[in-house]
Amino acid sequence: MWRIGIDVGGTFTDLAAVDETGRVVIAKCASTPRDQSEGLMEGLGLLAVECGTDLVGLLKSTERIVHGTTVATNALLERKGAKVGLLTTEGHRDVIEMREGLKDDRYNVRMPPPVPLVPRARRLGVRERVAADGRVTVPLAPQSLAAALSTLARVKVDAVAVCYLHAYRNPRHERLTAQALARRLRGVYVSLSSLVLPQIKEYERVWTTVVNAYVGPALARYLNALRTRLAARGYRGDVLIMQSHGGVAPIRESARLAAGAVLSGPAGGIAAGRYAARLLETPPGAGQAGDLITFDMGGTSTDIALLQRGEPALTGEKTVGIAKVALPSLDIHTLGAGGGSIARVDAGGILHVGPESAGADPGPACYGKGGDRATVTDANVVLGFLDPGNFLGGRIALDRRAAEVAVDRVARALGTERLAAAEGIAKVVDTNMAEGIKIVSVRRGVDPRKFTLVAFGGAAGLQVTEVARLLEIRRVVIPNVAAVLSAWGMLATDLRYELVRTHVSEVARLAPATLRRLFAAMEADGRKRLGVFDGPVSVRRSLDMRYGEQIFEIPVSLDGVDLEAADLLDEIVARFHRRHEELYAYSAAGQEVVVVNARVAVVGELPPLATGRDEAVRREAPKAARRRVWLGDWVEVPVFRLDDLPAGWETKGPALFESPTTTVLARAGERVSVTPHGWLDLRLV
Repeated sequence: MWRIGIDVGGTFTDLAAVDETGRVVIAKCASTPRDQSEGLMEGLGLLAVECGTDLVGLLKSTERIVHGTTVATNALLERKGAKVGLLTTEGHRDVIEMREGLKDDRYNVRMPPPVPLVPRARRLGVRERVAADGRVTVPLAPQSLAAALSTLARVKVDAVAVCYLHAYRNPRHERLTAQALARRLRGVYVSLSSLVLPQIKEYERVWTTVVNAYVGPALARYLNALRTRLAARGYRGDVLIMQSHGGVAPIRESARLAAGAVLSGPAGGIAAGRYAARLLETPPGAGQAGDLITFDMGGTSTDIALLQRGEPALTGEKTVGIAKVALPSLDIHTLGAGGGSIARVDAGGILHVGPESAGADPGPACYGKGGDRATVTDANVVLGFLDPGNFLGGRIALDRRAAEVAVDRVARALGTERLAAAEGIAKVVDTNMAEGIKIVSVRRGVDPRKFTLVAFGGAAGLQVTEVARLLEIRRVVIPNVAAVLSAWGMLATDLRYELVRTHVSEVARLAPATLRRLFAAMEADGRKRLGVFDGPVSVRRSLDMRYGEQIFEIPVSLDGVDLEAADLLDEIVARFHRRHEELYAYSAAGQEVVVVNARVAVVGELPPLATGRDEAVRREAPKAARRRVWLGDWVEVPVFRLDDLPAGWETKGPALFESPTTTVLARAGERVSVTPHGWLDLRLV
């Protein structure tokens, strides 16, 4: 039986199938932005061929499909979501437009304000009021609600976001509104703040509820259509959707909480990083075990994340485009830098690479699909790093002449030669990505030199060691399934439900019994959402806390804390002080400490992913072809097939390593060895 992971990116759709022995079969095809399911089904067909069967045969022998999708992300970034109406407490309909009184470029007096996802004409106030303690001070007025619903019906909205003041404490008015919506606007997608984000802070709650309504219809349509197409071809297993927090959820839950899938695609790479941290040995002097930086360079973008002791950081708030999504999500930094990033020269003669991308259509000039602007991929063709006859296993023949013409255009604008321009394109994108790694490490007080760089994505292998050298990182690991590692990593995830409840209290006034009851109720809710699940279930608890005079909270993990202990509150306060000092280099033991939110993650642990490929060490050198590449001069280097390398084998750069879906370049001064799992382990000197 197979498990299949599918990652739909902006340029390519990646697929990985793993059987119970750990055998991995991969496939890759161009994404289809108009309808992602077209590329997905084409990819499944290619995967079936690699597995030695047809599509129906593959799906009938598949027990689980895990899918990372960019449907929600694209709808948000491209402003192609649903036509949304917003119902909120009378007098508060402009919160989403007033924002927080800040702007991205605060000294730019000519900076236009962002256009909100819901125009003012569709933001309607309803007469009702709930106090901060949950008391109803103004009952929900039926006439006011009816008038608002009539307006929404007249303008024919696709979705409605409902966000009343303090609904996180008392959701009664929102629930009554949902019942009225079901009667008056049948078939309209409804997003209630008390279900989407039941926590304090009105601005974040409004935005997250609106985003959920904005992307929900498109994601629900896509997922339901995909489920139907798969069922028509014989698939009877589960379809699990990758979530922004790094877990997975079934289609029904994913469609309900669509905002939770806004970072669905990049989260798969972090899941792969977590799994890689368990598999990789840490050599003496190479830092803490599990200290990794994940580096996922695809065709359109590069996603970077920091893992400390094998665990990524979760953040309670992410900004995507103009939208603020306050759901738990992995702390991922995304750059507009990929193999398809377009090179341009500005009026001052300065070379820029990205963030604009050639995407999948037309793609880089060398794809021969009508693109004529030089990209990183075109530069790598010119430099000889990519074999035009063996791209994607030979399924796509690259046009070297088209790449040269495109790079020549950049060279003329710079007043230089073709090879110098190609080298310049590579150096600029390398520098951009090194700066991106500094954002998740150096700017947070973390020394990246003590970390291992785990690189994946189809474009990473040609750039990553130069990026590492810029940061003085000495170890780079590239999995043998690097081109589809996000898809592979999705198979190592678990069912996960994140719950949050606001309970503002000074710790000195908080009764331990109250805290225990709060956590018990949230755990029961999470287990209920998990449904019938026969695997092991784990529960992780945390609190959002702050000093009394602060306005922002920090998450404090309660892992390992005994909730029944007599000194429970003392331990919680001590953990808060330690965490505050870790983040900000100081703590204030004499100040009052306030609990704001309680959080619970209920995790249904799925069967572990078999790793396979633990061969006996063999020292004989595999056969190698030869190819001329430009490394400051034209030199002939050996070209090895990645799949032919035995565990324990070693060599020195310069050398190329090729698979049907990726190419890796080891430069001079780099030692390469093969791990027991068939991964490349590069040491820079």
